[in-house]
Amino acid sequence: MTDRRSLLEGIEPTPNPPSNPPTTTPSNESEKSFVYGKDRPASPEATVRTLVSTRIRGDYARLLKRASLERQLDGTTPNTLQDILEEAIRPWLKKNGYL
Repeated sequence: MTDRRSLLEGIEPTPNPPSNPPTTTPSNESEKSFVYGKDRPASPEATVRTLVSTRIRGDYARLLKRASLERQLDGTTPNTLQDILEEAIRPWLKKNGYL
């Protein structure tokens, strides 16, 4: 059985695998840039995300998904369902004194 390789080692295949694996490990930042993309901006409000499960009307769900996909194609942010919903919920929380 072969030894497990780090994420970065898997990106560029080695033509002749070394008999001794390297003693240094890739930096955490280089792994993050590969996984999340080099142009992904760091979120100034980096917080822990918590799973919230709820049901919404079907027509809202379809429209939200369509908006998300169109915004992704256009390169507009926010473009994920999560980010769009967070942006929509924030004003309500402020208005009602929760933020």
